Amino acid sequence: MTRPVVACLLTAGVLLFSGCTASAQEPREPEAAATPARGRAEQGLATYYADSLSGNKTASGERYNPKELTAAHRTLPFGTVVQVTRKDGRSVRVRINDRGPFGGKKRIIDLSKAAAKELDMLKDGVVSVTITVVR
Repeated sequence: MTRPVVACLLTAGVLLFSGCTASAQEPREPEAAATPARGRAEQGLATYYADSLSGNKTASGERYNPKELTAAHRTLPFGTVVQVTRKDGRSVRVRINDRGPFGGKKRIIDLSKAAAKELDMLKDGVVSVTITVVR
């Protein structure tokens, strides 16, 4: 091969491979979960976890403990504390550590058994509530 041909092949090879590389991007800080507005209220139905779920992992990675005051909500960040109030005035504060509830858009929160007991809803199973973000 002649020198000009070799030079052309080398140049073409360098251009070919340089076109396949991606430029490095600067790493970005991870976006923090949106902090819910304190006092934000939502109305709907509350349900509670079945006994069979005791010990199962929640979406946050914690194990479900029916004796703790915890709950599942579709969008509130894990760790958010909400006040759950029935129409009769009974209320309880719970910490969000799971995702749910599932079973219809009217259901807004799925409570631990301890929280359901505080609200006196074990017999009813499903009750109307207002949830208010505390922190």
